[in-house]
Amino acid sequence: MATNFNAGEKTFYLETFGCQMNVHDSEKVIGTLVQQGYQQVQEETDASLILYNTCSIRDKAEQKVFNRLNDTKALHKKGKRFAVLGCVAQQEGEKIFDRAPYVSLVSGSASYRNLPQMLARLEAGEERITGLDDRQTDQTFETEFTARSNPYRGYITIIEGCDKFCSYCVVPFTRGKERSRTADSVLAEARRMADAGYTEIQLLGQNVNSYRDPSGKMSFAELLAAVGEVAGIRRVRFTTSHPRDFTRDIVEAIDAVPTLCDHVHLPVQSGSTQVLHAMQRLYTREWYLERIAWIRAAKRSISLTTDVIVGFPGETDADFEETLTLLAEVNYDAVFAFKYSPRPNTPAISMPDSISDEVKSRRLQILLDHQRELQRISYAKHIGEIVEVMVEGHNAARGQVMGRTTQNKTLNFTTGSPILPAPGSYVQVRITGNFPNSLLGETLVGEALPGDALYSPTLPTPTEASLPKLVTIGALSA
Repeated sequence: MATNFNAGEKTFYLETFGCQMNVHDSEKVIGTLVQQGYQQVQEETDASLILYNTCSIRDKAEQKVFNRLNDTKALHKKGKRFAVLGCVAQQEGEKIFDRAPYVSLVSGSASYRNLPQMLARLEAGEERITGLDDRQTDQTFETEFTARSNPYRGYITIIEGCDKFCSYCVVPFTRGKERSRTADSVLAEARRMADAGYTEIQLLGQNVNSYRDPSGKMSFAELLAAVGEVAGIRRVRFTTSHPRDFTRDIVEAIDAVPTLCDHVHLPVQSGSTQVLHAMQRLYTREWYLERIAWIRAAKRSISLTTDVIVGFPGETDADFEETLTLLAEVNYDAVFAFKYSPRPNTPAISMPDSISDEVKSRRLQILLDHQRELQRISYAKHIGEIVEVMVEGHNAARGQVMGRTTQNKTLNFTTGSPILPAPGSYVQVRITGNFPNSLLGETLVGEALPGDALYSPTLPTPTEASLPKLVTIGALSA
């Protein structure tokens, strides 16, 4: 059923699946839609255009999208139009029309710059529109229409794509080759964000530390330091790093620039050199641990998190045990663990010695239980510390404020005051307790604080209506 939109019908609902890069891509899409006269709504039933921004890093993430499409396809009979964006769109292309014939628009992330033209075709009643033209373009970074979903924390994509070709990973096929934006353009964007009141910036890339300045002016570590020195910026994060491009000067930059958060996410994927070789990660367990030693030798206490895949083809019980011993040796602050999922176009899909789902599930549970106990012990060591927390929200039912430390740890705390600090403010908190995945604390009411105010509000409290909404589903990183 073709639908011609008029001004009153140009409403959209957008749901995002995947990592921070997909969330930031959705901000670009939202900005473009609003610029084209669309209004965002919070329910599919209120939208004339329903968009799903997709992730294909794992089969489960991909299936969620098609399940959502199946759940909402009846709305097509009411004149709704559907669009599939992102990695699944790039991977499956026009096959999506065969699988879900009620979809009208399929577009990969490299084609978002062409959204205005595609929307015009959609509004004219065209039934099948594709935007899959060029994954190699460098025109996929920030856009003038980006609608940032958070008024105090913002993303900047500094590199797109991946050249690593790990045997299990579909990203090089959906995001294309690595291409970086210039350091000058990144710094200009950071200054604009600081001028607009943002105090935290997160630099993004499939392999963010593989960044290569096209102008040759700065290394990744130098760019990190330069962003951290932008006036008004209090915190700088970066994700996701690849071990092969993790250099000692990154640690030196974190030590030298206080605004660089003391947290590194460094996916290991397996603790077994044999499995790492099969994964085509091109490093060994010992080589990875050398990078960990650099981080542990830093002047600051740097939090470490990682990604792990269990049940990769050929993984033996001994290989899995090596992963467990690696977790204990590194003592990660969080582990994002997943069962191996075969992906199209990847070498691993045809590897022998596949592992049964029963074994994968058992190993995953063992790993999660093991890591949970490690974190319970590790987080307890923070009790008594005084840390700075950026406020993210309030839990009215518990009378708590929710925030995050510079180590990227969730901290729920009480203030002893009916006046709660606004989201985006920075608060000094004493840690009083812990759970395996979070910390508890209380503000330092009436105590003298060295060099900082108790509350440092950087922005007015945002109203519900002032924030663009992104419905997000997914893991920390790919």
